[in-house]
Amino acid sequence: MSIKVCIAGVTGWTGKSVAEAVLESDDFELVGAVARSSAGMPLSEALGYSLASDIIIMSEVRDALKVSTDVLIDYTHPTSVKQHVLSAIESGSAAVIGTSGLMANDFQEINEEAQKRQVGVISAGNFSITAALLKHFSGIAAKYIPHWEIIDMASAGKPDAPSGTAQELSEYLGEVAHNELTVAISDTIGSVNARGATVGGAQVHSLRLPSYVLSVESVFGLPEERLSIRHDAGSSAQPYVGGTLLAAKEAPERVGLIRGLDTLLFS
Repeated sequence: MSIKVCIAGVTGWTGKSVAEAVLESDDFELVGAVARSSAGMPLSEALGYSLASDIIIMSEVRDALKVSTDVLIDYTHPTSVKQHVLSAIESGSAAVIGTSGLMANDFQEINEEAQKRQVGVISAGNFSITAALLKHFSGIAAKYIPHWEIIDMASAGKPDAPSGTAQELSEYLGEVAHNELTVAISDTIGSVNARGATVGGAQVHSLRLPSYVLSVESVFGLPEERLSIRHDAGSSAQPYVGGTLLAAKEAPERVGLIRGLDTLLFS
């Protein structure tokens, strides 16, 4: 049987590409759509896509989930995603989180609620395969190189910092190994903020400039040698579609929160 999907942020940059892939797939059935800017419009009109159904776009996730739904896919905004996911969990639906901006305490609450309701939630700062490989390879490097920092590059208009990709990466590396600082951040002479934000025991430096889409680089250093591992995203949302659909297949079969596409690929 096909997996019944609701997409929040269905008319957005990534949400639209995911919606088109769902509509073209025999594995999924699109049963709900959410986009506040297009609320009340038929999905086919909003997307301008020949295969789109005449589902009416809702303004609120809780209203869209009144239709039986197996999994909510969220690509909305950092200020909205947590409540959307909690609404899905409350309704008994699994969730896939593609929106960045959630913090560790948010994920803890989501996991507790998902465990209580016995539903699955899969979150990734980035659902692209190369971003998953960045995280995986960086984890291997952290076991052997005890000094690293992360550079997080995104478009000038991205409101959250660090990006979900960089935050997830830094927190993960902190679980893999201990990052050693030669000079404690508190002992910095000058502006302490120039050393970036401490996430997972390492420094993350966020650039927000025109011409970037999303790039994340982990930089490891040893005396007389250095290793850089970098993911660069292009101008299309296509790299995120495959990983999102993989998570949408897996989420209804899981219980609790899983973080990272790499967890699905390599565990």
